[in-house]
Amino acid sequence: MDELQNFINGEWVSGRTGIENINPSDTRDVIDLCSQGSAEDVDIAVKAASSAFTAWRDASPQVRHDLLDSIGTALLARKDEVGAMLSREEGKTLAEGIGETARAGQLFKFFAGEALRICGEKVDSVRPGVDVDIVREPIGVVGLITPWNFPIAIPAWKIAPALAYGNCVVFKPASSTPGVANVIVGLFEEFGGPAGVLNLVMGGGEEVGGAMTAHPDIAAISFTGSIGVGSGIAAACGESQKKVQLEMGGKNPMIVMEDADLSVAVPACVNGAFFSTGQRCTASSRFIVHEDIHDAFVSAVKKTIDQLKVGHALSPNTDIGPVIDQKQLESNLRYVELAKEEGAEVYGGERLDLETPGFYQAPALFLNTDNAMRINQEEIFGPCASVIKCKGFEEAITIANDTRFGLSAGICTTSLKYSREFRRRADAGVLMVNLPTAGLDYHVPFGGRKQSSYGPKEQGRYAIEFYTMVKTAYINA
Repeated sequence: MDELQNFINGEWVSGRTGIENINPSDTRDVIDLCSQGSAEDVDIAVKAASSAFTAWRDASPQVRHDLLDSIGTALLARKDEVGAMLSREEGKTLAEGIGETARAGQLFKFFAGEALRICGEKVDSVRPGVDVDIVREPIGVVGLITPWNFPIAIPAWKIAPALAYGNCVVFKPASSTPGVANVIVGLFEEFGGPAGVLNLVMGGGEEVGGAMTAHPDIAAISFTGSIGVGSGIAAACGESQKKVQLEMGGKNPMIVMEDADLSVAVPACVNGAFFSTGQRCTASSRFIVHEDIHDAFVSAVKKTIDQLKVGHALSPNTDIGPVIDQKQLESNLRYVELAKEEGAEVYGGERLDLETPGFYQAPALFLNTDNAMRINQEEIFGPCASVIKCKGFEEAITIANDTRFGLSAGICTTSLKYSREFRRRADAGVLMVNLPTAGLDYHVPFGGRKQSSYGPKEQGRYAIEFYTMVKTAYINA
């Protein structure tokens, strides 16, 4: 069995132990062993990154462009192969795995271009004879901690801008999806990435992630994951004055108004809630439906999810793959039981026993709910969605905003007035009109509000705000 190794200072090195990487579609399939790094490995990686920083910072932007562009081109060319690997270890459908790999390629190519567009400003001083130059410079060594649900796209949208703007990286991927993380780092090595510029240390969050957050020579941490872990990282970074960027989930509403076209609204809601097995921080988990259209909407959603096939991620007929692991499945099923305890009517949501042993769950629709229920306030992170009935737009937008989260939100309507008021008043960072709440472009900013996000936005040209710092120089000519 292959062992996935850590990549430190340009060399592949084994960790202390290897843990089994299990296929969630077939638990008999052990994909490989994943080396587990340590706090000592983090320290070695940080020292390597620190040593490499000056040369990488001072390299021509053309050098950074060419490396990132080569990685992006390779990911696009190999998207079928890498996408199949992703689906095998994460459980999303083959189409989703291939699509995510292609998105990672696009991200690398976009930020390759950004490496050539690092602009400054020249400003007139209020003092005669004095010039003012404002420039952007890389931060230094950046720690990147990524989740399992988008195991190649999220690393891409962190690694690519970090390198494009001249930083060096220590990268810790999720333990559940180490294979595609190794693909990115392997391409970095294949195309001549300098030793120490990108380092991979796999392992548990408490030891490896904790060591990264505490290390005095890491200047910034970018984290995507749970709100509990993210809050701890923010507190630790505050003590050491590290720059910090957090993406931490959501409880995203989709408003369906009385004038909505159900042929648009139902597919948007079902896609947003249940595709990728609901394991998206932008997933629609609360359908806020006008009372005049409620019954027709529920009937159409039930009919649609009844037609979805849950199955092995690599099967071409599968619409929804398995949950990532046993722990997540058990958590989802507890929420199904909680929904019943809170008085909701539950449609679906049961564990499924299929041809291959895996972590399969039927889509769950919670009916007759109100927004105060725990199932409507806590992120489930599985194929579960609630329906909340409303009397009109004012009540709908109030319910939509009544959450500690603020990542994404959507509305289905044919009214320009509703659309405008929703875009003006919805308290979320990403808004969708007649589209699923999940599904993002790579060239525009991404991030939420309230407890969903903290720090500068990710992706697009806005990524420069996190991965660089501003220097202002005064010159007396």
